[in-house]
Amino acid sequence: MRLVMKFGGSSVGDGKKIRHVAQLLMKYYEEGNQIVVVTSALGGVTDMLMENANFASTKGKVTLVKEFKTELTNKHHEAVKEAIDNPKIAEEVLQILDIRIDELEKALIGICYLGELTPRSIDYISSYGERLAAPIISGAIRSLGVSSTEYTGGEAGIITTGDYGNARPLEKTYELVEKRLGCRLESQIQVVTGFIGENEDGIITTLGRSGSDFSASILGASLKVDEIWLWKEVNGIMTTDPRIVPEAKTIPRISYSEAMELSYFGANVLHPRSIEPAMREHIPVRVKNTFDPLFEGTLVVADKFQCRHVVKAVSLIKNVALINISGAEMAGTIGTVARLFTTLASAGVNIVMISQGSSESNLSFVVSEAHVEKAVKALHREFNRKIIREIISDKEVCVVAVVGAGMAGTPGVAKRVFGALGNSMINIIMISQGSSQYNISFVVREKDAIPAVRTLHQEFELYNGNGI
Repeated sequence: MRLVMKFGGSSVGDGKKIRHVAQLLMKYYEEGNQIVVVTSALGGVTDMLMENANFASTKGKVTLVKEFKTELTNKHHEAVKEAIDNPKIAEEVLQILDIRIDELEKALIGICYLGELTPRSIDYISSYGERLAAPIISGAIRSLGVSSTEYTGGEAGIITTGDYGNARPLEKTYELVEKRLGCRLESQIQVVTGFIGENEDGIITTLGRSGSDFSASILGASLKVDEIWLWKEVNGIMTTDPRIVPEAKTIPRISYSEAMELSYFGANVLHPRSIEPAMREHIPVRVKNTFDPLFEGTLVVADKFQCRHVVKAVSLIKNVALINISGAEMAGTIGTVARLFTTLASAGVNIVMISQGSSESNLSFVVSEAHVEKAVKALHREFNRKIIREIISDKEVCVVAVVGAGMAGTPGVAKRVFGALGNSMINIIMISQGSSQYNISFVVREKDAIPAVRTLHQEFELYNGNGI
């Protein structure tokens, strides 16, 4: 099989875990598979990079940069010691790491003197997590006797827009990746940094936090692989968060559309955009557990199928806020909603979900809790009190989403959802159901969120995996 395998930060958290990953890769390679590896940064490194970049821009102390350089060097040198037992290869990797850490130090000192951290600088600094991890993983593979080469995302051919922090691949990416990586698939395991690419001027860009899944999907679509494997620390996509419901089960098979709904509604196993390139080429995506490799995990495919209870999963979004706007003049006033969306977009506010009554005089929508103040301020600036009489925000809420193929077309599903919640004395504040037929989402009080998830998981018997 031709495979792209992505390993997250928990899978490559330290040298011992990297050695385990290398042994896993060697096993699959010796079985005749062609493999491209996508790696995240070592556990916690990206957060360390951003924290110290912020320190550099605000405190401007070069001594702090020197201290961080020592900490970062020690962490990665220790990982090399644990992951690579071939002295020659270990020395080669250490030289690469030291050169890159020196480059990072110079960039951070420059930020100290400038006292400014730009989006371009943030992408450059944050890219070093993956750029330091990739040589260690490639070296660990080589130390086991398998040929390997490491690439940055840009070197592999991921050419993006110039949207720092949220870049998207250009169409030329799909041809370039095949040209640069495809010819070496039979002879070696290639390791590519996740999360990063470069724009057409050769400047480093990033695909957003958790973008390594996105990188893997882009590479998989470019190489037209048989499957994309996303290695995590969990046994696949679960019926709900096992921290909320310990009885949660792995969903063995789910459609692209359902997986995307879950990712947008709080399930953190997949990046929201990671499915899109795979869908382009109809490539199955498998979510597996690095530390339980024999478990099949979850297979995400194009086919839509309805399980016995229709509902496949229940997800929860925390840290959101509900904004209600009302005004008699809203009814029948053409363009009010368009102005509202434009105003919020200009303020950098993303709307999670929306609901409007048929009277048109009330509109409710959910935003990230971090965006609520600027959303309310922007709306007050845009609208006078003749049109919008009242704007009320509420931070003590959560969104619960019930996901499954064919929900809207199956009589009685909504009745079971809201009947079960009513029996548990859980009040619904707002409801939203789109035409996609994949989810019913609603807002509840923060104190009711976890009981709501547990109630619905029980109602649709997801605890025993029946019908999933």
